Amino acid sequence: MSLAMDSVDREILRILRLDARRPNAQIAEEVGLSPSACHRRIKLLERRDVIRGYTIIAGAVDGQERRVNFVVQVTLDRQTEDYLARFEHAVRQVPEIRECFLMAGEVDYWLRIETDAAAAYEQVHGLLSRLPGVARINSNLAMRDALRPRQSRR
Repeated sequence: MSLAMDSVDREILRILRLDARRPNAQIAEEVGLSPSACHRRIKLLERRDVIRGYTIIAGAVDGQERRVNFVVQVTLDRQTEDYLARFEHAVRQVPEIRECFLMAGEVDYWLRIETDAAAAYEQVHGLLSRLPGVARINSNLAMRDALRPRQSRR
């Protein structure tokens, strides 16, 4: 059985990563499939062990998940339209990338990457280093969101 995935499969996975309880009909509408075709694709992804189960993220405190955010600056080899388009297409395929901004200044892109653990970022960093045209990556660990009230530590 082939393990190749198309853009629809990747979009289904992205949606399920964000909300594994989203109804099949909603997923189908978002990816442009009928509900039955979407259901078949999800079942095939499960049989191929791409989806191994549905779980909660351990470590939630007071109903809030503890996620790790990285602010990443990316510089490309060139800033041609082709390089920019190829890079932007590639980052859309990485579900951990929550925000991606084309910048003016010393770096070409600013990314916010969210993972469930700092160690998980290593895989994303490896993937980023292989994206089209990437010359340099500068990663920074976000310690906390300073705009949100701090939780008291009891």
